[in-house]
Amino acid sequence: KSVVITNMDGLEWKRSKYNFWVKQFLKFAEKLAATHSDYLVADSIGIQKHIKEKFKKDSVYIAYGSDSFDNPDEGVLEKYQVKKEDYSMLIARFEPENNLEMILDGMVLSKTNQDFLVVGNYNTKFGAYLKNKYQNDKNIHFLGAIYDLEELNNLRYFSFLYFHGHSVGGTNPSLLEAMGSRALIAANNNEFNKGVLKENAFYFSDANDVKQLLLNTKKSDYLRFVENNYQAVKTEFNWKRINEQYLELFERCLNQKQRK
Repeated sequence: KSVVITNMDGLEWKRSKYNFWVKQFLKFAEKLAATHSDYLVADSIGIQKHIKEKFKKDSVYIAYGSDSFDNPDEGVLEKYQVKKEDYSMLIARFEPENNLEMILDGMVLSKTNQDFLVVGNYNTKFGAYLKNKYQNDKNIHFLGAIYDLEELNNLRYFSFLYFHGHSVGGTNPSLLEAMGSRALIAANNNEFNKGVLKENAFYFSDANDVKQLLLNTKKSDYLRFVENNYQAVKTEFNWKRINEQYLELFERCLNQKQRK
């Protein structure tokens, strides 16, 4: 008899891009995985809690992993015509549940002269809507997708605030990359983000929160947030540790199977 191990890494049925029937299928698939797997792996504390509350099943918490960034090069900023700590940014897929509109509305409300970089493929219906909505704001720059990790790490490292608006996933890879890049993070106020960042970030729930963060934050006062998140990636979310946790799980599953 084989052993079935399923990784539960997000609440896909909450994503707005899916229609009613796709969402119903995804809910059914989630239930099927939760009830028929021998072992469940949750990649965030929020997902682990969801599995326990909805399906009354235990799961093993093993997060996603990332690398730390240790070679900043301020010269990269010249390509994007920004200056150190004189811009904020976000990196996300252009989906409503990632709260790009909330963040950018807050940017507009702040009336700050800082630049705001929006990184992600905007060639979608929602992307076209956002580009059109903010086309008259000279400080908001839609850069499209950037695939050069070195450039992304430098942009995060030298930013003033890094906004993470994701609201329905588990442990998000781009969030871990921001932590490992020593960005000062402002995240959407939800249990998934709090499970990763804990007290080492700002949290926003609406556009006014974003406005207040842009206007009233002094990065030098919160370098402990930056360092704590960086150390979390080095010690908790690094790939060596994640791989070891999966290996331990596989060995435990095999040993239990052999004893039966």
